[in-house]
Amino acid sequence: MSQASSRKDLSLKWLELFQICAHQGSLQAVADETGLSVSTVSHHLRNLEEHLGVELFNHARRPMVLTPKGRVFLRNIEEALFSIRKAKAEASSGDIAEASYLRVGTIEDLDSDIIPELAVSLSANMPLCNFMYHTDTSQSIIEMMRNRHLDLGVTTQPSERLRDLQDRPLLRDPFVVVLPLAAEFSLKDVVEGRSRLPFLRFSSSQIMARQIEAHLRRMGVSSSHRFECSNDQTLMAMVAAGAGWTITTPLLYSRAKRFQPKIRMHRFPGKSFSRSLAIVSTPDCSHSILDLVDSRLRTLITDHAITPLHNEAPWLKDSFVLID
Repeated sequence: MSQASSRKDLSLKWLELFQICAHQGSLQAVADETGLSVSTVSHHLRNLEEHLGVELFNHARRPMVLTPKGRVFLRNIEEALFSIRKAKAEASSGDIAEASYLRVGTIEDLDSDIIPELAVSLSANMPLCNFMYHTDTSQSIIEMMRNRHLDLGVTTQPSERLRDLQDRPLLRDPFVVVLPLAAEFSLKDVVEGRSRLPFLRFSSSQIMARQIEAHLRRMGVSSSHRFECSNDQTLMAMVAAGAGWTITTPLLYSRAKRFQPKIRMHRFPGKSFSRSLAIVSTPDCSHSILDLVDSRLRTLITDHAITPLHNEAPWLKDSFVLID
């Protein structure tokens, strides 16, 4: 270890770049994410290794892989970096009007009425802020936040612990059955596969689809299907055309206004089940911004989905609700 390196204090920047590189496995990926040059990233990582007196990466491998000592070091610093980011967010002044940049990811379920109005509201409250909105699957949004490509997101709440992210429960969205208005079969026969109406299901890569499939398996139901799609509006169009039936949620049903005259929403027969939506954020996202997004989303979801559907289907009042 050089004498010059030994005099340097351990830099938070070194640790943050090391963490990113450990997960990305590439200097170029770190440079792309941080806006630094590859040579600058490499310089910081060399300084960290010289300061510690150990090799953290096997520099001969591509993609870069951690040495055994590097894996131990990463495990020990990740919780510390999480705590530092959380402390920075809590210590920040939280002056929303002075915020300069906000990257928001949302699932498609909210992008027809709710997210456009949220964008207008945030723009009015944060006049100096540059916004980036991204629509994707829950899994992709969570991964983008882990890689610090987004600051906050609205996602289906995953069953596993989010580790380095924070989440605020937002909405309980129960699963319901949607049939063509002119369906000739009983709800129970349709769900249990005793009708000729095929099951139109969400793509198996989606969190929601896996919840539905798991619940049907627990019921011992194996419904035939001939159509799989990641877009809820396409599924609603197929049901409205009499091509089958589907399991969805009131929030998604509320988006399908053009198809509602030809479809009917029913309470799921037997044991009910639901998904939860949450606002997920990185530890360094301002609490004031989170509070603003949370408050505005609750108002918009109530106005656009909860109140109209409670009026249309009173049986939803106990299950389709905001989570306090």
